[in-house]
Amino acid sequence: MKALPVEPSNVPVAIGSRIRAARQSQRLTIEQVADATGLTKGFLSRVERDLTSPSVASLVTLCQVLSISIGDLFVAPETHLTKRNEGPRISLGGQGIVERLLTARSERRIQIIQAVIEPHGRGESELYAVDCDVDVLHVTKGSIRLILTNEEYDLNAGDTVTFPGREPHTWINPTDKPVEVLWVLVPAASR
Repeated sequence: MKALPVEPSNVPVAIGSRIRAARQSQRLTIEQVADATGLTKGFLSRVERDLTSPSVASLVTLCQVLSISIGDLFVAPETHLTKRNEGPRISLGGQGIVERLLTARSERRIQIIQAVIEPHGRGESELYAVDCDVDVLHVTKGSIRLILTNEEYDLNAGDTVTFPGREPHTWINPTDKPVEVLWVLVPAASR
């Protein structure tokens, strides 16, 4: 069986920003990394700006110091695009509401839900809680009332309220106009 020839690409692989991000996430300076690797600050700076490519030996040393895998530098990031009004419809309850999931179904770190609420639409009649650590409600259009156990918030376009995810709450659109909101749940609500 004859192997198909693979033509090498002359397109440089940009890994510098990933190396910089790994260094910064560990709150390390270029000087600290230079000291730990034996590489110069200038060389590391050029690597981070993709102005030069490190040798395999330098890259192995750099990745060991930064506690990252060499393979992670070359893997394409996992991305998910949701176009306006194309997210899958979901239902977390309530009346007069259309909810769309904007984040990938597989995303567990965060969940963003767009909701369009009809005039006088409302959440559950009883207070309910969502199984997440942090719940954020951001109003993009219109007005909504968020009702918590001991407080109520009248929110308008541009307003955001953050509260514990397991805090019992409900909501109502008290107006004669539709409301658009974003719910952000961290981590994603368990199902």
